[in-house]
Amino acid sequence: MISKAILADVPALNSLINSAYRGDTSKKGWTTEANLLEGSRTTEQELEQIIYTSKNTLLKYTEKDFLIGCVLLIEKQQQLYLGMLTVSPELQNSGTGKKLLQQAELFAAEKGLSKIIMTVISVREELISWYKRNGYHDTGAREPFPVGDIHIPISNIPLEFIVLEKEIKFNR
Repeated sequence: MISKAILADVPALNSLINSAYRGDTSKKGWTTEANLLEGSRTTEQELEQIIYTSKNTLLKYTEKDFLIGCVLLIEKQQQLYLGMLTVSPELQNSGTGKKLLQQAELFAAEKGLSKIIMTVISVREELISWYKRNGYHDTGAREPFPVGDIHIPISNIPLEFIVLEKEIKFNR
């Protein structure tokens, strides 16, 4: 079941997101950033702020009361920013990520937003290919990768974000 996350979900969301992107646990899945970055992917404080912000919607995917995925949706002008798409490493390749993407598209259509945009680390070729197979395309735009206490590069590969987008069809 996909539903809107609430403050009580923050500890479980924090654990899920960090387990899918960083550290040894993330290496069980194919979306890991553990070979590129150290530190946490997010914090409970960041997730609380996300939930408190009115233009944000954090969707959670649960099965049998167990949190297995989530996605952050941020309304920006006439587009929806999609971030933090997360699936438990043990359940990746099960269709959960695709279901979350489809829910994001329904959300955008319901809000009358004409496109979904996202940023992906440029060296994440397998992930970029997955998004392309799901209808997203590279806009050609690039953004600097933020380095700080949370995002600590451990690779000599220069990191930047590529901007992907997908046009959303909806009835006005």
